[in-house]
Amino acid sequence: MQIKYIIVIILFFYLKLSVAQNKVEKLQQFLSFKEYLGYVKKHHPIIKQANLQLSIGEANLLKSRGGFDPKIEIDYDRKKFKNTEYFNQLNTTFKIPTWYGIEFKVNYEENSGVYLNPNLTVPNGGLYSAGVSFSLAQGLLINERMAMLKKAKIFIKQSKAKRELLVNNLIFDASVAYFKWLEAHKELAIYKRFLSNAQIRYNGVKRNVEVGEKAAIDSIEAKITLQNRKLNLEVAKLKTRKAILKASNYLWLSNVPLEIQEYVYPLLPNDQVLSTSLVLEETISQKELLVNHPKLKGLEAKIARLSVDRSLKRNKLLPKLDLQYNFLASDIGQFNNFKSMNYKGFVNFSFPLFLRKERGALKLTNLKLQEASFQLTSNSLSIQNKINAIKAEINSLGRQNNLIKRIVSDYKIMFNAEERKFQLGESSLFLINSREQKLITSELKANILEIKSLNSRAKLYKAFGLSNLN
Repeated sequence: MQIKYIIVIILFFYLKLSVAQNKVEKLQQFLSFKEYLGYVKKHHPIIKQANLQLSIGEANLLKSRGGFDPKIEIDYDRKKFKNTEYFNQLNTTFKIPTWYGIEFKVNYEENSGVYLNPNLTVPNGGLYSAGVSFSLAQGLLINERMAMLKKAKIFIKQSKAKRELLVNNLIFDASVAYFKWLEAHKELAIYKRFLSNAQIRYNGVKRNVEVGEKAAIDSIEAKITLQNRKLNLEVAKLKTRKAILKASNYLWLSNVPLEIQEYVYPLLPNDQVLSTSLVLEETISQKELLVNHPKLKGLEAKIARLSVDRSLKRNKLLPKLDLQYNFLASDIGQFNNFKSMNYKGFVNFSFPLFLRKERGALKLTNLKLQEASFQLTSNSLSIQNKINAIKAEINSLGRQNNLIKRIVSDYKIMFNAEERKFQLGESSLFLINSREQKLITSELKANILEIKSLNSRAKLYKAFGLSNLN
């Protein structure tokens, strides 16, 4: 019976241990680079802010198109004093503006009163008019309304470029934060592993000192090494915590910020994951990418808007000659009631003698246009050189990573050999600590180079100005 109870107790503790182990395994979760960027692209507020840029451009275009909306105007003016009606004036107008500064107009006016201005006298049933107004010189080929609409259409392209730049910068910053977290996590793992080695070595040396096989000074040296490893581990823990919090800045869900928990760890992305997540597989033609670069497209849109301004300023150098012609009729029951003998005409001519204001405005616009053109050329060359420099950096870091991997492998061989000699009593604690420190340094350097390589891929993504949100 006692054996039976013992078996039951063992089974109970085994099941309890299994449950606890399952809980630990559940807690050990990872967040891959692809999943991380997926959250950033879908839920980060800056993505929504970037999408607002398109809405702003569309609203601006709608506002500019309003300059060509048909318009109804009604003016009513009346004066009555001591039972005398001085005047009673009603003027209604329906206007239809068109593209080339031509405006069609239909008007009805009804005026009466004792002291009415004689030129406002109309038939008893009122007076109808239908006519057109236009500019023959300034304002014919381009005017303020046309310029505003053209610039609003160009602004849509600028809004798209600005949106792409916002997304591009966000994805780059989020990627760098993830890689920083990955670097800190791997550094923490390195220090944990070597702390365990130092602890085992210290325990062994301490036992040897107790039995008199080693001098007491060896235990002090082993203890110093152990304490240094603990100190390094604490520094690495703080660095990891800071990196986690920084990476958490880019994680949102339904407008609620998320925080990465301590038990979640990052994964090293391979080339395929990097190419997919940062859409680097689309980098087919560098020339094509430069043509579609959002920064350059934004500058091209700026030049296009300044070109519209220049056309408008040039048009201002022409004399102002506005004409208006209206057919008049007292009855609009039939179209032939409007006869050419009944009309109202208007001519307005003006021309500044020196044109100093207009010439100054045109000169300023030309200078701004030249500045924008120089900026486009400079930025295009700068982006191209930056891309070439980053590609060279990626190739160099690839070679450096291969070299450091071989160096780490050789240091591991030397350390393992020294450790075996130490266990056989043929080496000293100083030598094994020295070998181990060089191995730690080389592994930390390998970690830094690996993260530099990842950062260079993110920099290439930023330099290309990519912004795919899929």
